[in-house]
Amino acid sequence: MVSTPTRTTTARSGTAGAVRGNPAGKPGAARDNRPAAVVRRSYRSFWAALEGTGKSSNGSTYYLILGSTLALTAIGIMMVLSASSVEAIAAGESPYSAALKQGMFACIGLVAMMVLTRVNVVWLKRFAWPAYGAAVILLMLVLLVGRSALGNQNWIDIGPFTFQPSEASKLALALWMATVLHRKSNLLGQSKHALIPVAPGAVVIIGLILAGNDLGTAMIVMIITAAALFFAGVRLYVFLISGVGLAICAGILAITSPNRVCRILSWTGQTCADGSDVNYQSTNGLYGLASGGWFGVGLGQSRQKYSWIPEAHNDFIFAIIGEELGLVGTFVVLVLFAILGTAIYRVVVAQKDMFHRVLAGTIMVWLLGQATVNMAVVTGLAPVVGIPLPFISYGGSALLMSLCAIGVVLSLARAQMAPGMQHRRLFGIKLPRRFAARSGRPKAGAAVPAAATKQRPPTPRSGKTAATQSKTAPTPARASNSAPARSPSGARVSKSPASSSSARKRT
Repeated sequence: MVSTPTRTTTARSGTAGAVRGNPAGKPGAARDNRPAAVVRRSYRSFWAALEGTGKSSNGSTYYLILGSTLALTAIGIMMVLSASSVEAIAAGESPYSAALKQGMFACIGLVAMMVLTRVNVVWLKRFAWPAYGAAVILLMLVLLVGRSALGNQNWIDIGPFTFQPSEASKLALALWMATVLHRKSNLLGQSKHALIPVAPGAVVIIGLILAGNDLGTAMIVMIITAAALFFAGVRLYVFLISGVGLAICAGILAITSPNRVCRILSWTGQTCADGSDVNYQSTNGLYGLASGGWFGVGLGQSRQKYSWIPEAHNDFIFAIIGEELGLVGTFVVLVLFAILGTAIYRVVVAQKDMFHRVLAGTIMVWLLGQATVNMAVVTGLAPVVGIPLPFISYGGSALLMSLCAIGVVLSLARAQMAPGMQHRRLFGIKLPRRFAARSGRPKAGAAVPAAATKQRPPTPRSGKTAATQSKTAPTPARASNSAPARSPSGARVSKSPASSSSARKRT
């Protein structure tokens, strides 16, 4: 007897199809392994993995943002202590003074961050216009009573501390633009509604910052403005026109200042008119990165911080990280920023509301764009410009505002978590009806109306009403009444429902 191999061949082909990636194991439906198809599948898998957790309810996005922020802040305090100790001792101060101030602002910022995570988004919308007005007033006060340092007039003295209003203006402007674009979401197809009042409001902030001679912060504000228009979904030509206009303005501001022209010439390897080299910070930063090797020279053992890099704990702290912790240390910082950016991006793609999407996207571009520009300056990929590294560079105002921005993003990420995993709101104030309707969700702990929980009866498929079906449907006879009733003469008697009910009443 000879067996036919038909079933075995079919099974083998189905198994091979399943191994090749065909879930159903169907023969003839093998995966396309051409290079273009492989690249396309990899691209889709990458974006699916990037966006997937943002729409989940397990809270992973929330804790990714929180964990990466805490790690970057801790690294910043440690590196500020290492980079500032030499200059502090030379100035007759405690080697821990800068690190203690940074730690104090970190504690204040963390408290503010946790408070903002529990504030309803409705209150953020209410606070948008007052925040923008306060930012404009503070920037005006800087020009009147502000203190100048390193050629910039950006600080206001508040007792023993100094405050930089330009850092606060970034968060205020992002909050204000998100609110304005949300209210005009149905009119953004028209260019005048897309640019007004966002563009004039941003120009006011940028102009006041430039009046204090701070081009670096003004450039970051320009990037924030472009990001808000992008995430609002304005038409591409409006976005391109705005970007070209901002680039032209930045170029004009760069070439009209002799100091900025000298920085650009030094960056390209040329000599300034006075023979000075203002690019020495970037050069020494490269020396520090090169001398660090793979694992660095050791924490606290940097040589470039001995006045080779002035203010090493400020804008060029990334060079000290590379020198003391090596390539591994810089890679850890890059990975933490990548995790932070990926987690915030998941929050952005999970948002359907215009306000949430624009606010989260603007904060993401602000933090990652500022970090990118700072690292580009340290590595010599861009001319020297004073932009701190978020969460790491020394500066209480920058750290405080960055942590507050993360608190706002965490408030949006917390809304994506399952109700059982969400934290309780900080403000349990009963909102007016029109604001409660905008929030889209009942408050935590609020009683659900009984009408909302009551289930509707199933609709009959035949289209008849329940009353009609109850009348026409046959009712099973009872066991006691299974035999028909008979009269004394022996004839059958049929009882009607009316007579039965009247008989019960008489009884």
